[in-house]
Amino acid sequence: MDSFRDVPEFFEVEIGESLLSRTETLASFRELGPPDLCHVIKSTGKTGQKDIGSYHYVSGVDASSSASLAAYLNSLTYAVEDSQAWFSKSITWKVRSGCYCCFNAFSRVDMRVDVKIPGGVQAYIVDVRGERHEATPELWQETYLSAMLRAILYADDVNYRLAGYRKLDPITTPEGEIRFLQAAEALFMKGWQLGSDPEIQVASVVSNHLASGVMKYLGESFRYDQAVNLFEKLHAKEPDVASLLAQAYIGMNEEVKGVQIIASALRENPQAYTLLHVQCDFLRSKGKTEWALQLARQAVNCAPSEFATWAKLTEVYTELGMYDSALLTLNSCPMFTYNERDLHRMPTPAKTHLPVKQFIADSNILDEDGAKDSDADVALLRLPAPGLRGTFARAYALLARLVSQIGWDELLKTRSAVFVMEEEYRAQKAAAATSHTPTKESHVIMEDGSIRDSGVAFSNGNPRHSADDDASTRGIQSPRDGQTSAGGSMGSVTATNGNPNLKVNAIPPIPVIKVSTESDREKEHEELRKQGVDMNGTEAIPEQPSAEGSDAGDEHGQEITVGSQAERTLEKPVAAAANEEVEDANGGRSSPRPGEKQMPPGDGFSFSNKRLCERWLDNLFMVLYEDLRIWTIFRAEVAHYKTQHVAYRKTGTEWEILGELGLRLHHKEEAKEAFLRCLEQKFSAKAWMKLLEMFAEENDLQRSLNAAIRLTAYQHRWYQESSYPTAIAHHLYKLGRIHGHAKISYTILSMGLPEGLLNMMQGYLNYGKTFKIEGFDY
Repeated sequence: MDSFRDVPEFFEVEIGESLLSRTETLASFRELGPPDLCHVIKSTGKTGQKDIGSYHYVSGVDASSSASLAAYLNSLTYAVEDSQAWFSKSITWKVRSGCYCCFNAFSRVDMRVDVKIPGGVQAYIVDVRGERHEATPELWQETYLSAMLRAILYADDVNYRLAGYRKLDPITTPEGEIRFLQAAEALFMKGWQLGSDPEIQVASVVSNHLASGVMKYLGESFRYDQAVNLFEKLHAKEPDVASLLAQAYIGMNEEVKGVQIIASALRENPQAYTLLHVQCDFLRSKGKTEWALQLARQAVNCAPSEFATWAKLTEVYTELGMYDSALLTLNSCPMFTYNERDLHRMPTPAKTHLPVKQFIADSNILDEDGAKDSDADVALLRLPAPGLRGTFARAYALLARLVSQIGWDELLKTRSAVFVMEEEYRAQKAAAATSHTPTKESHVIMEDGSIRDSGVAFSNGNPRHSADDDASTRGIQSPRDGQTSAGGSMGSVTATNGNPNLKVNAIPPIPVIKVSTESDREKEHEELRKQGVDMNGTEAIPEQPSAEGSDAGDEHGQEITVGSQAERTLEKPVAAAANEEVEDANGGRSSPRPGEKQMPPGDGFSFSNKRLCERWLDNLFMVLYEDLRIWTIFRAEVAHYKTQHVAYRKTGTEWEILGELGLRLHHKEEAKEAFLRCLEQKFSAKAWMKLLEMFAEENDLQRSLNAAIRLTAYQHRWYQESSYPTAIAHHLYKLGRIHGHAKISYTILSMGLPEGLLNMMQGYLNYGKTFKIEGFDY
C-alpha cells in the first residue's frame, strides 16, 4: 500500500506542487501563519515505478531544532500501511525523503528541514521572495514559539478545522513547559509582531497572540501560579504587563494582591485601558457596576479607537439598565474588517486518504452517515448571523443580549428615541422643500441644529412676539455693557439704512441656513444701491452702539443708522428636544439649561438631538430581526403542536440550527432541548460540545463525561490527538476542581469503555497528574 496507516494524506498530481504553492503564498500570511506542512516522497525502489508525493498538515511537533523535526519525519517511515495481498507478491512502498515546513511568525520566513532516508538532514529558511538563507539559533527559537502558539490557539479554532489536519500534544512534560515559558519570556516584547485577536485594532505588548496563548495554556487548566511567575519577571522590565499580572493573581484567588498591583500601576500609567478593564471586570464580579461604569468610560477616553473599550462600556450600560446609552455606545464602536485566517491555498489533490482508527469504527459512537445529512429548511440554512465574524459577531452578541433583557418592542422604541428614523428624515426633507413658502407659525433651524420660532424673540428667556415680521432683515444690535448671548456668537450682521422711507424686500419668515459668499454679498450691495444706499462696494458693519444711539459711518463719512428698534438682543437658540438627556463623549449626561424653550411634541424636529444609525448597526438590526422571526415561529409551532398533542418533528440539522439560534438569543433551556432532540436523530459534534459546556456549568458529572467521551472519539477520528489544551480538557478540569480526578477516573472505569476509548479519556487525567492540576490528588 502507498498510504499511511493512521495519518491523513493528500496525494499530489505532480511531486512538490504543495511546497511550491506554500512558497508562493508566504507573502500573504499576516499573523501566526498556517499549520505546519509535512511533505513526503515514497518510492518502491524499482525501476519503472514512479515515485509519489503526498502531504498533510500538522501542529504540536517540537520545532526547536532540525533534529526534532527530522525525528517526526522518521516516525512516518513506520506508519506506512502493509500490503493486504496474500497470494501475490506485494509492492513495498517506503518513505524516501521528506520536507517539514514551519512558519516563523516573528521574522515572516518559512523554516524548512529536508530529510533524506537514508542520508542527511538539511535545515534552511525560505523568505517571501522564495530565496534560501541559513537558519540561525535566534530563528529557531522564534520558529519553536510560533509552532507552540499555533498548536495552542488553533486547538479549538473553528477556522482551522481542516481536513487532513493532525493535531498532537504540544507540551507533554514539565521540562517542555519550562522551555515554552522561557521562550515566551525571551520573545515577549516582540509579541506585538504576531498580531492580535480580530477585536483588537493595534497589537500591543499585552494584547497579542503571544499573551493570549500563554493565558489560554495556563488559564484553561487553572494554573495561574505559573502565569504569575512569568509575569512577575516581565513586569520588572515592562510596566504594561501589570494588567496580565493582576489578571493572573485574581485568577488564583489572590484578589488583594491583584488590586494592589492595579492601583500601583494606574498611578504610574493612568491611561492603560487594559488595566482599567481588569479592574472593571473585577468590580462587576463584585456587584459594583456603578463603579465599573466610571472605569469603562475612562477606558474609552484612553483608547477611543479600540473596539474593546466601547464594547466593555456597552456591556456595563446594559447591566445597569441604561439601554439608550448602551445603544448609542454600540453605535459608536469602531468596526474593523475581518481578515481571514492564514491558510494554505493548495492545488486539487489527485487522491485523498483519511483513515479511521479501528477501535473508533468499532465503537459505533460516530454515525458518520447520519452526520452528513444536512437536510433542513432553507430559511434556517440561510440565517445570516452564523456568518458574522470579528467585531461584527461581537457587536451582534451585545445587541442580542440587549434584546434579551428588554424585548424587541422596547428595543425598537429605544432605537427610535436615539436614532434618526426614515420617516423623520423624510419629514425633514419635506419641511426643507417648503421652507420658501411663508407661513404664519413656523420655526427657524439654526446653524447649530437648534429650533426657534421665526416670529418669537427671547429676552431673558421669556418669549415675546416681534413687532415687525421683517426683523430678520434688520441689523441686530449687540447687547450693551459687554453682555453676550447664551446662544453663541453671531456670524454676520446685515445693516440697513435708518431712512424710514427705505423699503427692504421681506425675506420669508422661515429663513434658510445660508453661508455667505462673495456673489451673495454683491447681490445684497446691488439691492442697497438700487434703494439709495451708497456702499461703495463694501458691506457696512455696524459698530458697537454708543449710549445715545447706534450711529455708524462708512469710510466716506456717510452715516448709516441701524434699524429703528435698536435695542434688540441676540435670540437664544432653542434646544430641539430639551427634555431629553444627551450623552456626551464621556458617557455622561447633560440636561437642558433653565430658560431654554422646549419644543412641543410634533411641533418641529432637529437632527441635533439624535444620531444617525451606522449602516453596519442597521444591518445587525435586520440580522437580529431574522433570528427573532424564525425563533418566534418555531416557539409558536411548538406550543401549537403541544396543545394538539401531536409530536413536533424536525430533522437533526434543523434542531442543531435551532439550538444555536436559541443560544444566540439567550434562551438557554430551549436551546438545550433542541440540541438533545438533534442528538436523537444524528451525531453532531457541535451539539455535544454545547451540551458539555452546559452540563459542566450545572456540575452534572455523569452527563458531562458521556458528552466528553463522544467528543473525544470524534476528535480522534479527525486526527486531533492532543489532550490539552482543548475545550474538553478545560471542562473536565473544571469538574475536577469540585469532584476530584479520582472520582472522574472511577466513573469512567464504571462505564465499561473499549480499551482505546478508555486510554483516550485517561489521557486527560494523566496530563492533570503530570502538571499537578487542581484536583489531581483527591
